[in-house]
Amino acid sequence: MKLYNTLTRKKEEFVPLVEGQVRMYTCGPTVYNYIHVGNARPMVVFDTLRRYFIYRGYDVKYVVNFTDIDDKIINRANEENTSYKEIAEKYIEAFLEDAKGLNLLEEKTIHPRATEFIKPMIDFIQRLIDIGAAYNADGNVYFNIEAAENYGKLSKKNIEELISGARVEVSEEKRNPMDFALWKKAKEGEPCWESPWGKGRPGWHIECSVMARTLLGDTIDIHAGGEDLQFPHHENEIAQSETLTGKPFARYWLHNAMINVDNQKMSKSLGNFLLVRDIKKEFDLEVLRFFLLSAHYRTPMNFTRDIMKQMEKGLERLYNGKKNLEYLLDKTEDRPLNEEEEKHLEEIEKYKQDFIDSMDDDINTADAIASMFELVKYTNSNLNEKSSKALVSKAYQILMELANVLGILYKKDEILEEEILELIEKRTEARKNKNYKLADEIRDKLREKGIILEDTPEGVKWRRI
Repeated sequence: MKLYNTLTRKKEEFVPLVEGQVRMYTCGPTVYNYIHVGNARPMVVFDTLRRYFIYRGYDVKYVVNFTDIDDKIINRANEENTSYKEIAEKYIEAFLEDAKGLNLLEEKTIHPRATEFIKPMIDFIQRLIDIGAAYNADGNVYFNIEAAENYGKLSKKNIEELISGARVEVSEEKRNPMDFALWKKAKEGEPCWESPWGKGRPGWHIECSVMARTLLGDTIDIHAGGEDLQFPHHENEIAQSETLTGKPFARYWLHNAMINVDNQKMSKSLGNFLLVRDIKKEFDLEVLRFFLLSAHYRTPMNFTRDIMKQMEKGLERLYNGKKNLEYLLDKTEDRPLNEEEEKHLEEIEKYKQDFIDSMDDDINTADAIASMFELVKYTNSNLNEKSSKALVSKAYQILMELANVLGILYKKDEILEEEILELIEKRTEARKNKNYKLADEIRDKLREKGIILEDTPEGVKWRRI
């Protein structure tokens, strides 16, 4: 399996630190608002990578943090006349609701909150001060970037150019304009914690370094996030972590590209700032997940409602393939495969291998989805009620294995009993009137919804698949 490592700017063979184990950290949200479609992309992409690792037999320890103390959270709390804790709790709950809709593997995700790690952050900062890599300036503690080796190696930015040309926060306290805050001195009325340097709160960058190190170790396998985090966030994480430990912070750095909306960069001023919960009003979030996986993760995407409608139809085609196999499972005979069916199984296995090859090639979900469409097309054309149950069962098993890797095709299309009875009555009436075309259409519609009809001497009987 190869992954594109932002650190080296090339695809590299993935070799975990410990055989059979993956330790992975993805930067999560700052919980001051609902997540937007751009936030959703790394959540879905790297959840899918985690799913694929599990599929390939790895034991995965997966961390997605919550930044629950930050200027934006404090400002939102002041606007709403409440506490930072109330704001954080509100938007963490909202995130988890959206995560469920996106079918993220939440039950297997570790969600540390920054405020739960204040003591290890203070210890981390103090050790940096002790080795001369950080300094206290009247209660504000800064990291000295001159203490870091190869600062800029992730983002490929030149320090001299950054100092002269980048927008850097001006502060007379800093020894170097590129030095960044590890600890912020408390302002009047702000939440704060006691420290050796006085009351204050941690800087943003230190939070992820400490949570990743505490939960996953000095060196982790994969650190992931949106490409907008390469600089300064991930660059600063590397600087402070590797200066402290003397070890590589992460072996593989993965970054997803950004999403435009209607061919424009997302912006509140343009009115195209799309929240996941707004998308949910128009589309099922499974469709959004499918959309987010429809392009390679390092390719920029464009969100439009027309594209989402296309995604909806594409997902429906896969669901129809799934339902067709479920129908055949009920109708086919339990017998050994014949020679022709052995060839069919070989073809089906090829689509599975194509899927695996695509995922092994830097998580190419776009090509993986194409393999699923080919698989469904093949089974629709070549499997029928005369096929052996063993062949249908194997095809269904493979389809669902691949679907589970992508986190799709997990819903059951439930239909109410009264709707079923109403459609059966319409079908019976159609047959009385010799309108067999309509009768067949009603039967097929019910089958798509997982309802099997059986015409018996006692009347029509139905059951769910």
